[in-house]
Amino acid sequence: MKYRPLGATGLDVSVLSFGASSLGSVFRDINEEEGIRTVHTAVEQGINYIDVSPYYGLTKAEAVLGKAIKGLSRDQFLLSTKAGRIGAEEFNYTAAHITASLEASLKRLETDYVDILLLHDMEFVPFQQVIEEAIPALYRLKEQGKARFVGVSGLPLHVFEQTLAKAELDVILSYCHYSLNDTSLLNILPLLQQKGVGLVSASPISMGLLSTRPVAEWHPAPEELKRVCKLAAAHCAAQGEDLAKLAVQFSVANEQIPTTLVSTGSVVNITNNIAWTDEPMNEELLQEVLEILQPIHNLTWPSGRTEYNLQ
Repeated sequence: MKYRPLGATGLDVSVLSFGASSLGSVFRDINEEEGIRTVHTAVEQGINYIDVSPYYGLTKAEAVLGKAIKGLSRDQFLLSTKAGRIGAEEFNYTAAHITASLEASLKRLETDYVDILLLHDMEFVPFQQVIEEAIPALYRLKEQGKARFVGVSGLPLHVFEQTLAKAELDVILSYCHYSLNDTSLLNILPLLQQKGVGLVSASPISMGLLSTRPVAEWHPAPEELKRVCKLAAAHCAAQGEDLAKLAVQFSVANEQIPTTLVSTGSVVNITNNIAWTDEPMNEELLQEVLEILQPIHNLTWPSGRTEYNLQ
């Protein structure tokens, strides 16, 4: 496993990191024991950064992860959680809630601090409240030592540009913007590097688009994007190759991306993902897939409030 510096935090993170959303049965029903074994397998094989949220499985993911990391030494991994998102359509970015949310998370995770605390999907909340109330709450929790570093997460890249113009952040978490079908995350790398902000890039398979498996019904991508991604998956399968493997390899190969977050509750899947990071990419297949995906390159979908979805 390779490691890269996370902005100016002083932390070195594994190029592949573990997203614990699957532990909350977000994608499929997960057996708790299997989920715990998956976390242990990830850490044993070199992954040192784990991300979770109370929103995943409505606190189930944190509860299962808490049981998993109880059997590990705290210096074996870096831990991040989030605050502010409660349900599919419910958000609370008041300072009181952000503080209470972290306290509850720490109890479920059975630890007295997290390495990173992120505001979850901030594009659904008015910008003024994010800047005037939620981020100052993060700063106070950092001063108290309950979160070593703080930041925000979201889908629209404009979220990060807007926020970094008004506030100092240690880390951001972006998803679905550095993958075979979408590399628009590269557009904000100069800003992040200028400000020393650490970057976590999540979902190298674009929440299931870059896979032979059926796309989840809730996936917000336009139908044309789904269709073309499945063409790429079929092209790989016809050659005995796995598009998901190529997608993971492509995402971790860029040394400007400190860590790529993948989510699974399967020992087999996490073991495969880790092994793929050390295998050479099939460059010929990569070029064929990029050509198939070219018509929908950087095509995304809106998320949250209009103010954050500027092109």
